[in-house]
Amino acid sequence: MSFAGQKQPDEIQLWIGKSLNGDRSSQYAIYKQYSKAMYNISHRITGNEEDARDVLQEAFVNAFRNLGSYRGESSFGAWLKKIVVNQAISHIRKQKPLYKPLEDLPDTPVDDAGWEDHDNPVMDPGRIRNAIRELPDGFRTVFSLYLLEGYDHAEIGQILGISESTSKSQYLRAKKRLKEILKING
Repeated sequence: MSFAGQKQPDEIQLWIGKSLNGDRSSQYAIYKQYSKAMYNISHRITGNEEDARDVLQEAFVNAFRNLGSYRGESSFGAWLKKIVVNQAISHIRKQKPLYKPLEDLPDTPVDDAGWEDHDNPVMDPGRIRNAIRELPDGFRTVFSLYLLEGYDHAEIGQILGISESTSKSQYLRAKKRLKEILKING
């Protein structure tokens, strides 16, 4: 995983070492390096700016508090991303449950075909972002984790405490709903 403008690992390791000793300027350097990318992840999951800012702040506090647990087994950005994703999901769960049990959902087939819009091959990214924000929390979370963050359904299931099949179902339903929203708002 790479973040735009990412510093060399040696410099980041230096900042981490100094941050462990309470050096505020190194903590700020880490924040400045990763905050934009982590905010974007948070915003995609929470769907609104205020919640994304709250999640970002809480995630960085948790990261600095637990910096000693970073072992370097993955990139620092990947480690931090996991904290942000978990914090965003936790934030959403505090507000309301993310998922309805599958048996509560209408029994309508979800067709994965035809996702591409052949009539409108170039869609406005802002319009798509707005449509994603309109998705119900559960749909938006799975959709964002799978399509935008690159997690597979097994990983999403572990992160969210749901089955892999529920993740797949939520993703397909999110795509179907997103297509409906884009047609309505067309």
